[in-house]
Amino acid sequence: MNLSTVIIILLIILVLALIGLYVFYNRGDERLQLDIGGQTPRAAGGSDGSAERTVRMRIVGFGLVASTVVATLLARLWSMQLLSHDDYKKQAESNRTRKISLAAQRGRILDRNGNEIVGNRPSLTVISEPEVADNAIEVQLLGNLIGMPAAAVRRKIQDQTEGAQSSRTVASDVSRRVVAFMGEHPYLFEGVSVVEKSVRSYPYGRLAAHVVGYTGTVTREQLEESAKHADDEGAIVYETGDTVGQAGVEYTYENVLQGIRGEQNVHVDANGSVLEYSTSIEPQNGSDVMLTIDASLQQACEDALANIIGAVSSKVSPECCAGSVIVLDVTNGETLAMASAPTYSPNIFVGGISNDDWTLLQSEESSNPLMNRAISGQYPSASTIKPFSAFAALDNGIADGSSEYYCTGWWTGFGEASGQYCWEHSGHGHVNLRSGITYSCDVVFYEIGKGFYESDDPEAFQAKIREWGLGELTNIDLPGESQGRIPDAQWKWDYYTNASDLDRSWKGGDFTNLAIGQGDLLVTPIQMACAYAGIATGGEVWRPHVLKSVCSRTGSGSVVEYKPELLRKVTEDEAYWDIVKEGLIGVIYEEAEWLAEHFKSLPVTVAGKSGTGERAGHNPTAWYITYAPVDKPKYVVAVTVEEATWANSSAVYANRDVLGAIYDAPDTLPVTVTGVNDVGD
Repeated sequence: MNLSTVIIILLIILVLALIGLYVFYNRGDERLQLDIGGQTPRAAGGSDGSAERTVRMRIVGFGLVASTVVATLLARLWSMQLLSHDDYKKQAESNRTRKISLAAQRGRILDRNGNEIVGNRPSLTVISEPEVADNAIEVQLLGNLIGMPAAAVRRKIQDQTEGAQSSRTVASDVSRRVVAFMGEHPYLFEGVSVVEKSVRSYPYGRLAAHVVGYTGTVTREQLEESAKHADDEGAIVYETGDTVGQAGVEYTYENVLQGIRGEQNVHVDANGSVLEYSTSIEPQNGSDVMLTIDASLQQACEDALANIIGAVSSKVSPECCAGSVIVLDVTNGETLAMASAPTYSPNIFVGGISNDDWTLLQSEESSNPLMNRAISGQYPSASTIKPFSAFAALDNGIADGSSEYYCTGWWTGFGEASGQYCWEHSGHGHVNLRSGITYSCDVVFYEIGKGFYESDDPEAFQAKIREWGLGELTNIDLPGESQGRIPDAQWKWDYYTNASDLDRSWKGGDFTNLAIGQGDLLVTPIQMACAYAGIATGGEVWRPHVLKSVCSRTGSGSVVEYKPELLRKVTEDEAYWDIVKEGLIGVIYEEAEWLAEHFKSLPVTVAGKSGTGERAGHNPTAWYITYAPVDKPKYVVAVTVEEATWANSSAVYANRDVLGAIYDAPDTLPVTVTGVNDVGD
């Protein structure tokens, strides 16, 4: 007999009992009263007010009330058991079961040749159940074993970032000694165990750290942002405790690398403690991504940058500790190498980074190692802008192929009081536009700046260099790119709000500074690398990128191949190309014989330009940008060194070393780093 049948029988009995009470109370017999005086009996009128009658009525009333209450309870029980049975069963089941997320292994990051730059490795990890935090003795023993203060152990166990029912990570990469001791003394560590987790590994150490980036625990902002897009197709919805990309490729291609988490159903008791494990859905690993980076060339760039920084800091400028190197394929925008100094080890983020380490990585005192100077650094371009100043002058009639200038080393085009020096104080003598580029004669470009200042369209100069992409984002597929700045009259007026109206207005000196890449101009190394790639190709500038393909989860193929995108096409007269390109070849082979000797040992002809950017209160920022081969351009190499000396005494050597790595022709001549310049800026 099931429960519903019992309930029905009880309801029938209750109804019959109520009917019986009703009949008993209203059975209709004539009650006779004998007259005390001996008269003939007569029918009684009104109600019986005797004590017996009153008690009986109260009993009946109480029975009716009690029966009503019982009937109501039985009806509710019937409703719960029959009508709401499924709902309550689901609620009861949900109270005793929980879902624990199973993290998916992240995809690997490979170089263009399939070498693993970022992978995954197993890590012996001590985990604890939440209730262990209440056992002071066990917490102290665990802290002593793994070498961590008891208070820190307790905080980690109480931390719910990995989920309320999930085990808490106490320590990663523990030694075999710890594992053995816990195995031999399990009674001391109830609720604590050692598991093998997958964490990021870096076979090449710090190589390309600014490109690949690092991972960390998902932030509150990332959780909120992912929740907003939960219904979007292919969107990743994060959970508390997830490991996600926080910088570089790890961040940009997070949706590819992350994978799809699995689920583990568990049964819990009233306190939320796990009693047993039930069904599970296995996680799907993330996809591998292949970069355009060449690991061997990347290493050569990092070594070249480190070597020149070391030489400059030890001989000329102790403050020198930062810079960048970029190598682009001018035919498609592939970033073959991208180095930034100072660098850092992404491995420091595995298992969580300490507050002290995080502060150090972001501090000015340590020169902000997390900053990717190749795309985020903003500097005066110095003389590397001169080819574009020449294009602007040629396009706007400020100069032509026959224009000639005379440099005495001191230019007074705006009057003696506003005179400006050429970097070569003794002067260059007679020069034209082509030789002005080769010898980087400032006087030539002062004249160009003056010409624009006095023209009908003075801001045609800014328009031209913006056409080449300076002061604009390249939108390379890495986070943190800076835009730079191309100053003009309106910008100066708005920026210098505390200055007088006269000082806020645009002057001729602003133009002469701009024409030689000084003053308020700011560009990024990636912008300059792309602009020189455009010179090399005759005006085609491809968007720089670091992704080559997304690899298939099965087999050796790929599911996505990056398609090169033309960023801009700059059109120039053929004669103008000849002037600028010949000037850039002259920089390498005509400016100084000793300099040419370094490049003559290469199997290809090289064109390029140096630049030494001045900053008040700082040593110069040295630039050296080249492209090769001249007859069929393939590569652009852009080097910057902060707090350095003249470019031809610093950055040029790093540039030559990178070209040597590309063409397997190392530079065997000595490196001479001095604070004196007799070649060009």
